[in-house]
Amino acid sequence: MKRVFLLVLAGALILPALPASAEETPVKVMSRNLYLGADVGVALEKIPNLPAAAQFMWEQVQATDFSQRKSILATEIRSESPDVIGIQEATSWYCKAKPWSKKTEIYNFTKELLAELNGEYIIAAKNGQEASNPGYSIGPIPFLTSVKDPRIFQPLFAQDSAACGFQIGDVLLVKAELRQYINQVGNSEYKSVYKVVPTLMEIYRGYTWADITVQGRNVRFVSTHLESLWDENKVPKAAEQARQLVDDLRNTKSPVVIIGDFNSDPRDPRPKSSANPGEQPVESEKCPTGSSLCSAYRVMREAGFEDVGPDSSEPTTFTWGMNALLTGPDPVRESAAKKMGNSFGYTDRLDYIFVKNGVQVLTSKIIGQKPPYGTDHAGVVTSLNISAEGSFVSQAPDEHNRFPISFWQGIGLLLLALLLWRVVRRIRR
Repeated sequence: MKRVFLLVLAGALILPALPASAEETPVKVMSRNLYLGADVGVALEKIPNLPAAAQFMWEQVQATDFSQRKSILATEIRSESPDVIGIQEATSWYCKAKPWSKKTEIYNFTKELLAELNGEYIIAAKNGQEASNPGYSIGPIPFLTSVKDPRIFQPLFAQDSAACGFQIGDVLLVKAELRQYINQVGNSEYKSVYKVVPTLMEIYRGYTWADITVQGRNVRFVSTHLESLWDENKVPKAAEQARQLVDDLRNTKSPVVIIGDFNSDPRDPRPKSSANPGEQPVESEKCPTGSSLCSAYRVMREAGFEDVGPDSSEPTTFTWGMNALLTGPDPVRESAAKKMGNSFGYTDRLDYIFVKNGVQVLTSKIIGQKPPYGTDHAGVVTSLNISAEGSFVSQAPDEHNRFPISFWQGIGLLLLALLLWRVVRRIRR
């Protein structure tokens, strides 16, 4: 017992001290999905015609113009003044003029949002490591992901077209004044991967985390985005990823705050007879209703994590989703939402903040349900009090790296994709 006390005391001594007033102030946390700017689901339906999918997505990104959305999000952030923000779909779009050219970054939503916030927030970082996990990407593939946009590409490349791609991930933003209280930072991947086309197109997901001293105690903050795609009569990848997240954090003794888009509603997997305009997982022999086997939300709750609320079973707290162009809810979904009891056109609760290990929830609310829309998700904001006794920096969670294909495998797959696309074009003629 004496040894345990000494270890806890030693851990507390290495933490930077906060001013007394800061220790008494509630910790405010926000979850915000930035939206990559285009409907990936519709784009996937156009595969194997990759050029058509790429052009479709590029045109939607221009229509949803992040240069306009960032001011809406920044105003929202300033109004709420959260200490920590868990960002999902932190998206970068990049293009290349020629097959041998280097990629040129066209948009970087995180950088643009931080610039709009004028230095008030930073990406959590320590010892050169940023709390920014890149997530999945579709790279600029010559000919296959070529898009036409003279307005953008003529000034950059002196041509009308370029091959473009994107990368989305998770980021933790913190108030700049908390910079000195960041103790550890890390990133990790989920082993469960959704395979749109095995090896050629696999959707990686992961999470980023940072240990930060707040209210005089070390708290582990996590930002994550679980998989949205699922297959009938199979365990959704989101549920498998939630289990890994719980397992990765099993040895964390510090208070934990998990922020994210879990792509899981408390009703999932829902009865086939239930309204399901958001196409969430439905019951099957493998996934019975009420079981945590196929529900990321239930996995988190059964692992002892508290949902900060507001009440996720209440329709007024639904957080998804607007139409792809952010002009308002889809008419079909809006009708279904109103029947469910949500007047804003949202039909599913996908976004949450979960807490564990000595975190007291003071208040919580949903934001961003009314226009103007900065993104296609509503957000969650909570005020917390750290009630855990003692303070120490917990062991870093296990890190998992993805396994990228080799260069020559990539070349082979690219050739295969080209061949497949040409075959399909011939069949459709």
